[in-house]
Amino acid sequence: MASNKDSFGRTLFVVVGLCLICSVLVSTAAVLLKPTQQENKLLDKQKYILEAASLINTKEGNVTKQDILSTYNKYVEARLVDLATGEFVEGDANVYDQRKASRDVTTSSIPENDIASIKRVADKAVVYLVRDDAGKLTSVILPVHGYGLWSTMYAFLALEADLNTIQGLVYYDQAETPGLGGEVENPKWKALWTGKQLFDAQGDLAISVTKNPAVASTVHGVDALSGATLTSNGVQHSLQFWLGKEGFASFIAKARNGGLS
Repeated sequence: MASNKDSFGRTLFVVVGLCLICSVLVSTAAVLLKPTQQENKLLDKQKYILEAASLINTKEGNVTKQDILSTYNKYVEARLVDLATGEFVEGDANVYDQRKASRDVTTSSIPENDIASIKRVADKAVVYLVRDDAGKLTSVILPVHGYGLWSTMYAFLALEADLNTIQGLVYYDQAETPGLGGEVENPKWKALWTGKQLFDAQGDLAISVTKNPAVASTVHGVDALSGATLTSNGVQHSLQFWLGKEGFASFIAKARNGGLS
């Protein structure tokens, strides 16, 4: 006859007890680590903003946390913008979660022309104003995103003070095919964007991600990614949406008419 210690009930009790202890430990760790995770997430975002504005060079591999914090706090100001009006609105832009707001039906809407396949667009967005040591505006950084082949691709588009000339386009969150669509993060491809212009002389959006060498060589053209047509289309559609009337068009118009001075 088996002993009580080897009974099914005792075994079940031990298993359940261990599960409860592990659950408590995991939950406690998650709660304790959440502030650190949020801090690291914000730091990572600030790093990419600074990279887009050419204020740091992450390729060197020696950028410290203090470098990022001090540079960001010195030169960058985050502001909330009402996309419908293009006006600045009150709120802490550094803690505003645009992705979360876009999932809330009370703070977002379904786009009329969802060319970038984003499904919902938040009513407010964050823009980043970059100034030099003298306080002069040097660049404006806009967050943009849209669907590629496999994933929603998130990027920061840095513009010079004219809000037309591109300083940089930095993708920081995407899950496209490595070696193909994933090349949106390749430094060589990112370098192609510098100096390109968004709008033509008539003020119409003219930037084009293209396979046509003749167009790519112009001030409005960028070479499409080789072997990644759908990802390249996703980049194009993202820019068309976020620079259009349901994105930052109202803000850009006001800013170019002296709204940031």
